[in-house]
Amino acid sequence: MNERPADCLAIAVAQLNPVVGDVTGNLERARVARAQAARERADVIAFSELFIAGYPPEDLVLKPAFQSACRAAVEALARDTGDGGPAALIGTPWLEDGKLYNAYAFLAGGRIEAIRFKVDLPNYGVFDEKRVFAAGPLPGPIVVKGARIGIPICEDIWGAEVVECLTETGGEILLVPNGSPYWRGKTEERLNIALSRVVESGLPMIYLNQVGGQDELVFDGASFAINADRSIAFQLPEFQEIVLTTHWSRMGDSWCCERGPMAAPDERDQADYTACVVGLRDYVNKSGFKGVVLGLSGGIDSALCAVMATDALGPGRVRCVMLPYRYTSQESLDDAAAVARTLGTHYDIVPIQSAVGGLEAALSSVFGGAPADVTEENLQSRARGTMLMAISNKFGLMVVTTGNKSEMSVGYATLYGDMNGGFNPIKDLYKTEVFRLARLRNRWRPNGALGPIGPVIPDNVLTRAPSAELRYNQTDQDTLPPYELLDQILGRLVEREEPLATIVAAGFDREMVMKVERMLSLAEYKRRQAAPGVKVTLKNFGRDRRYPIVNRFRDPGTAPAEPNRNAARSPAKAGTADF
Repeated sequence: MNERPADCLAIAVAQLNPVVGDVTGNLERARVARAQAARERADVIAFSELFIAGYPPEDLVLKPAFQSACRAAVEALARDTGDGGPAALIGTPWLEDGKLYNAYAFLAGGRIEAIRFKVDLPNYGVFDEKRVFAAGPLPGPIVVKGARIGIPICEDIWGAEVVECLTETGGEILLVPNGSPYWRGKTEERLNIALSRVVESGLPMIYLNQVGGQDELVFDGASFAINADRSIAFQLPEFQEIVLTTHWSRMGDSWCCERGPMAAPDERDQADYTACVVGLRDYVNKSGFKGVVLGLSGGIDSALCAVMATDALGPGRVRCVMLPYRYTSQESLDDAAAVARTLGTHYDIVPIQSAVGGLEAALSSVFGGAPADVTEENLQSRARGTMLMAISNKFGLMVVTTGNKSEMSVGYATLYGDMNGGFNPIKDLYKTEVFRLARLRNRWRPNGALGPIGPVIPDNVLTRAPSAELRYNQTDQDTLPPYELLDQILGRLVEREEPLATIVAAGFDREMVMKVERMLSLAEYKRRQAAPGVKVTLKNFGRDRRYPIVNRFRDPGTAPAEPNRNAARSPAKAGTADF
């Protein structure tokens, strides 16, 4: 590599998609990125938090064999730097003196030159790093080609202490490696936090984030740099892998980054949609499935899931199945066929009449002539779930489940029926948001999507009343409040944890609020058995909101607590909302 003037520094930032546990693969990704950085004459390349392990590794990081594999990979990459090419900065778990740290290693000249440890371990929401890592001491900067670079790791910039220490110990540039997952509004929040640290310290900052899906989390990248004068030096695109070499110059006592690409952030609904697609894509691909299968009912939820699956995987890897019964309308048959035809996916029609009849006949002696009720409605959903799982087994396809957050909130779903499946891209979208994103997709397609351009969901699907079609003339609103009201109440109960009295004071009907709160409470046992799904909102079911299943507490503004005597049955609905 040609020598660069002492007052110039080229830093490559690698906004990449690591795979948790794929230590060998992540090392190869780092090597490919470093080779690109070498071609661009970078002095050093920086990777995201815990890149070698993948983020978040959860309890996998406690496994001694995994710790050893990560260390060996870092040592191998360190040896690579003896070739005269770029130095490397990379995140890894690191065991030292019997303590496990979330660490960041500086590799140069064929060896590990320095290690820094994360100080502030997040332990809220989706994060539980205190469970597995020890907190490191306050760090000082490291010297890279004459520049003193401070490395606060992710959460370390959400408070002032770590950056203050780095400033006082001579730091000149802040490099912040992150595993910062997406949720609605997160991009603006990150930028404001970063800007606060730049203002307080007077130092420029690179904010480097990973991209891609990992279980329920999606990482949006959106890496950026802020100069000391508070100007944005570059802004990388959301949800895209990219390696960018940035150029820095020393001006007096400070460093300044030359202006680079300025990607415009997606609008919120666009970002939500893309997050759902990326989360589904990476869950399927990283898990090794050939493709997906889903029940296509003619309703809005399954239609949007079919579109997302096609955008994520391409039509050749998506199999849609209509599973009609006597209550399935011709309208639903036509709409489902239209969606599959527009998307170009494989489409099957598998009637469930004989399956349901066989189950009813087999149970007739046990039921002893008891009148039909929700039990028979649930048999329809469970027959559908069984058939989809059989197709999954036969062809190596993952079942996509299609329940929205409104349904998951109030238990309007059937265990072992429409809740069957491996992953749910719309699990964290309320019903009104499902409609909104469906309309959005009809006029817009995200970058990199593999589905068709143009309208993909028929107008009739967007305008007809939602129905489970488990009995004649059924609609969701026979059981639930109108979704426009239900979703507002749920947003206050779930995301904002508002007391019932506050919600009623805001103008909502007291009886309706009490009914929704009761359904939300009783449905916890169902949500524990639901498939994972993409986190989009501030508080999703799963990693964020973890309530006990057995729980008799009720808001004092409601009726006294009562035992959950009917836990085996839905308080809201007999069967599925979308099959």
